[in-house]
Amino acid sequence: MTESAPAQRLRWQCRRGMLELDLLLHAFVERGLADLNAEQHASFVRLLEFPDPILYDWLMGLRSPPEPALHELITHILSATP
Repeated sequence: MTESAPAQRLRWQCRRGMLELDLLLHAFVERGLADLNAEQHASFVRLLEFPDPILYDWLMGLRSPPEPALHELITHILSATP
């Protein structure tokens, strides 16, 4: 079965300039994206709009996102990836 255009676009947006981000985000799309509710999914789409250095800091635990919804999402991403 072929992915929808929005799903393909989202998968493409997970391609980042940093290998660490590529690995985490693609693993999450494969293992955890389907578990998100509509609000969390919207937060994930918004999360992908942030630049790589900020995403890296958040996903590596160097800083916390300013918004509780993004903080919750980062926690969810990390728990869904090996």
